[in-house]
Amino acid sequence: MNRILSFVTTAALLATVPAGAQMQLPGEQPAGMPAVAGPLTVKYKTDADRILTAAMADNDGYAALAYLCDHIGKRVSGSPQLLTAIEWGAELMKNAGLQHVKVQSVMVPKWVRGSESATVTTTGKGAIKKPLHMLGLGMSVGTGKDGITADVLFVPTFAALDALTPEQVKGKIVLFDPGWHGYGVNSQYRTAGPSRAAAKGAVAVLVRSATGLAMQTPHTGTLRYDETMPKVPAAAVSVEDALMLERLTKEGPVQVHLQMDAHMEADQKAGNVMGEIVGSEHPEQVVVLGGHIDSWDVGQGAQDDGSGIMATFEAVSLIHKLGLKPKRTIRVVFWVNEENGGAGGRAYREMIGDTIGDQVAAIEMDGGAEKPLGIGYGGFGAPRRPAAPAPGAPATGMAPAARGGLDMSTLSEQEKQSYVWMQEIAALLKPIGTDTVSPGGGGSDIGPITADGVPALSPRTVGLHYFDWHHTEADTLDKVDPDDFKRNTAMLSVVAYVLADMDGRLAGRKSTLRE
Repeated sequence: MNRILSFVTTAALLATVPAGAQMQLPGEQPAGMPAVAGPLTVKYKTDADRILTAAMADNDGYAALAYLCDHIGKRVSGSPQLLTAIEWGAELMKNAGLQHVKVQSVMVPKWVRGSESATVTTTGKGAIKKPLHMLGLGMSVGTGKDGITADVLFVPTFAALDALTPEQVKGKIVLFDPGWHGYGVNSQYRTAGPSRAAAKGAVAVLVRSATGLAMQTPHTGTLRYDETMPKVPAAAVSVEDALMLERLTKEGPVQVHLQMDAHMEADQKAGNVMGEIVGSEHPEQVVVLGGHIDSWDVGQGAQDDGSGIMATFEAVSLIHKLGLKPKRTIRVVFWVNEENGGAGGRAYREMIGDTIGDQVAAIEMDGGAEKPLGIGYGGFGAPRRPAAPAPGAPATGMAPAARGGLDMSTLSEQEKQSYVWMQEIAALLKPIGTDTVSPGGGGSDIGPITADGVPALSPRTVGLHYFDWHHTEADTLDKVDPDDFKRNTAMLSVVAYVLADMDGRLAGRKSTLRE
């Protein structure tokens, strides 16, 4: 799961905020700007009410999610389960009556976890030897069949690592535990920690799982090796075990034996699944929405991102069921390989080619289907990096760089008008309580097109438990509440339909930042 930074405001705000003023962001107060009724609200109220009523009575979307989770299950890139899910997804779209259903061929990496274990040992008075709750990090190299046994060096932060000499780190297993400061902060130790520790001579890395919930549940996720540094094995350990190791290292020498069979195999053929409702007047213009069909190799991939692909699919399916004919094409896409490579998003951008100007808006749902609060809109030149709330704050979908606020004086007139339209669309969602628009919107899969100026949007939820569940064995169907799922579906359906049918187009902004 990855996100894109984006921004939004309201008509009322635009009228009262002085030039250069800073707008508050989600996680602060107010968390979202209230809807403002206007011409779009009046024009689309009848159709929106029909969609909302149908969505809240619909059980087909959740039933499809249940099948995906229980009968196909986890879908890591390169696995047979992913291929099964892709074939099933295409058939689902065809059976729903969507047009131009196809699977766009995409080559994806194949990382194999294999067997893995970790055991901690201390000596002297009160000596212990016990297994750790661990999960190898995605794309990690293995240890070899004999594993690695080495002393553990507790390092709380990157700054602490930088203060150590290579002699202090050489030959050690580095344990990163910065405490819990939100997913956006903690996940950096997973992605960059192995190479930074290896640069100083570490032979392996353990990281505290990126979650605030201590339930002996380790969290996997991808790492990114610096190709100029040695590649060392890396694994996440549960919060409890990270804290225990920290305490033990302060008492005396601690050794861990780490064994991981993780390895890469040849890339595999997979694909993006897509289907459409073809526009009645401007079929070449497209509102695209979706999520990612792959998951990690633990749990069922229910919230991350089964809920996203099934909610966006059902949102489009409902528009078709109701016989609504938007002027522009609505396309739903199940992108592939979001978790450990992003090949699907890049392949989609390549498919679009020089027609990028016909991509009217892009909506990605990749933050789980918890209770929705409204829609995030933006994508104005933001870094495409994982974003997450601070502890206790709502999920925002924005990257940390956005949290300083939005300088209203930097906005074009088209951007300001776009905010007004989004507020009018949000007013249509009042019956289901999702009538706010917030700064922040987008996602990793749509990043390649939103970076080229396509307006980015995404649902904004309460975000209470998503980062507790995702990338773990606990990411299972029971975590998805059916009513919350329906509200997400309803909101997506109304927003996609209006954006595809309204006369105007939202503003986007090209980004100079690339991964």
